[in-house]
Amino acid sequence: MIIDCHGHYTTSPPEHQAWRDAQLKALRDGGSAPPLPRISDDQIRDSIEGGQLRIQRERGTDLTVFSPRAASMAHHDADAGANAVWSAACNDLVHRVCTLFPRNFIGVCQLPQAPGAAPAGCVAELRRCVEELGLIGCNLNPDPSGGHWSGPPMTDRSWYPLYEALVELDVPAMIHVSSSCNPNFHATGAHYINGDTSVFMQLLQGDLFADFPTLKFIIPHGGGAVPYHWGRYRGLAQDMERPLLEKHLLNNVFFDTCVYHQPGAELLAKVIPARNILFASETIGAVRGIDPQTGFHYDDTRRYIDAIPWLDDAQRALIFEGNARAVYGRLSRQSARQTSTQGEPA
Repeated sequence: MIIDCHGHYTTSPPEHQAWRDAQLKALRDGGSAPPLPRISDDQIRDSIEGGQLRIQRERGTDLTVFSPRAASMAHHDADAGANAVWSAACNDLVHRVCTLFPRNFIGVCQLPQAPGAAPAGCVAELRRCVEELGLIGCNLNPDPSGGHWSGPPMTDRSWYPLYEALVELDVPAMIHVSSSCNPNFHATGAHYINGDTSVFMQLLQGDLFADFPTLKFIIPHGGGAVPYHWGRYRGLAQDMERPLLEKHLLNNVFFDTCVYHQPGAELLAKVIPARNILFASETIGAVRGIDPQTGFHYDDTRRYIDAIPWLDDAQRALIFEGNARAVYGRLSRQSARQTSTQGEPA
């Protein structure tokens, strides 16, 4: 089986985002948000079958770990109360996708974060999504301010109530910023990569995993700048008298394969141990075009992993499936539960 650990519902019916826009307008104008839209099962099917499901079939992948659209989390646009309503609506919609296509999608939630709001306020929605909806992880925004980085680092104790819940529920968090409020930082080309890289450095400087030895983070987009600058981080850890990175971070931190070119995938696989790499494409996501140098879509990432000459079958099996099952502790059980019920055929 090939498991794609990084997919977003970027094709959700337009009524969904229109409601969020109306909610934000009501907040600005001092009014009340309209009722949530009624989205039919047929609308959801139409939004998936011509997009993510079609691409799964064309590229030979089997199961996508599926979450709400990252850019639309936009935690900086509203307060925690409004974001709680929006997050619940997004998570419910992802759950419906997984119910309609149980063999193809397994859910991950967004959290109702907001600038200045305590992460503990996200625990209730995390529990609802895991315990009631069967979702197997969350996307965690290290910068709810949308580019100001005004909150404490992820090693700060204010995050600990959320980490305690993640450990108790046996679910990981994918580190994922949302849209950028600063025009100097393009969201997917700069802000995303900056978020990935910044969190890795925060973790290097801290001792978070001494307090939470089973906590697991996935750093997406190939780890940002981290694999390319691995020597820099090894050297910084040494200068700071931190433990070796393999011992300090790599029992808890994992990277996905969303790098979108062959040299990048090969660098990732050469620098980072195979046991720390999870296959991912982020389809349909930030980069949607065809690479004129290859004739294939940039985000057809299975081709890159298949073409790395020094990976053996056991390493590819870890990257394509084994690591996802290990990191997402609920994945195997929830996948079996979903496929035991009636749903759309794969």
